[in-house]
Amino acid sequence: MNTRIQVEHPVTEMVTGHDLVIEQIRIAAGQPVSFAQDEVRIEGHAIECRINAEDAAQGFVPRPGVLDTWRPPQGSGVRVDSHCYPGYRIPPFYDSLLAKLIVHAADRDAAIDRMIAALDDFRVTGVPTTIPFHRDVLRHADFRNARVDTRWVEDRFLAA
Repeated sequence: MNTRIQVEHPVTEMVTGHDLVIEQIRIAAGQPVSFAQDEVRIEGHAIECRINAEDAAQGFVPRPGVLDTWRPPQGSGVRVDSHCYPGYRIPPFYDSLLAKLIVHAADRDAAIDRMIAALDDFRVTGVPTTIPFHRDVLRHADFRNARVDTRWVEDRFLAA
């Protein structure tokens, strides 16, 4: 049993409609889970992109600094989990994660389109981020057609 919440939990929350963090707190407080397994329904498709202060062109090297602009996307089916704000100083001592951008749509193609639109709407200045890398991945025909494997990023984007 893995008793900690996974960083990808918003994907599960988006497709099931159940808040896993609330359920985890309920369990820790000695309360039962608020739903039964047979009540869990998967609806649609969700995608999560980790927006990091990293330079993908330089091997994903972390780039601490100050966020001059921070304007995450909004809208139906778009969720942003973050602690950032304009003027936030990204320290060099921790994970470079700035936000988790999660989208939900009726199917995979619609979710990819929604994520591309959300990435296009995301405004961050002051440090390089993984936003352009995510756009490139999502726009690639191999990704769109689910022709990827565990070496795909290295082979397609990082090969010398």
